[in-house]
Amino acid sequence: MWDWLRKSAWPPHVVAYREQTPRRVDPKRPWSELAFVSLDAETTGFDPEKDRLLSIGLVPVADGRIDVAGRRNWLVRQTDVPNNEAVKIHGIAPGESALGQPETEVLTELLAALTGKIIVGHHIGFDAAMIGTATRRAFGSRLRNPLLDTAALTSRHVDAFHKTGYVNQKPPGLDEICSHAGLPIVGRHTATGDAFTTAQLFLWLCGRIRVRHGRELRAGDLFKA
Repeated sequence: MWDWLRKSAWPPHVVAYREQTPRRVDPKRPWSELAFVSLDAETTGFDPEKDRLLSIGLVPVADGRIDVAGRRNWLVRQTDVPNNEAVKIHGIAPGESALGQPETEVLTELLAALTGKIIVGHHIGFDAAMIGTATRRAFGSRLRNPLLDTAALTSRHVDAFHKTGYVNQKPPGLDEICSHAGLPIVGRHTATGDAFTTAQLFLWLCGRIRVRHGRELRAGDLFKA
């Protein structure tokens, strides 16, 4: 009954997103059949319940290629942007944010772009929490896409970044991994730039994992703990 009541309150585009976006991926499904989006969000701070989205960047990845033409970037209109440390990092000033799209409009377009996709990101749990809190406020529904964290993938599959058991060991940062891999860093601390850089890193990691297994990847190779 409660599921029916919730569904009846969702806008049609949210219903379509939820119906076409499974929470889990068949682990036997070939990597070449999977559709990914590399995602990054810039925010007013680091508390998903209190802070707000400022910009979102998205880059599609499919069949081993980055779809540069399909990249998207949204500037989210916020009228009360604090001039804090987060703003100093991404450089989105209050005046610029005031010129963005309304948040509900951005989230509607974003859900359409995320429908049926696997979300890839560096420390993606935070970005997904921020966006999920925003979609809950706007539509009564959180994100349901499967998530892949390139920091966690790196820790599992790149010897230089393996977990050591040291209590204070931090997850590897995007800059240090790209430096190790010899990958260019594009537009650091901009949502689209970080999404593109993460997409490059993701494909590099997939290549390493494929070589290690000696066969074409399957979904389970990426989601395996």
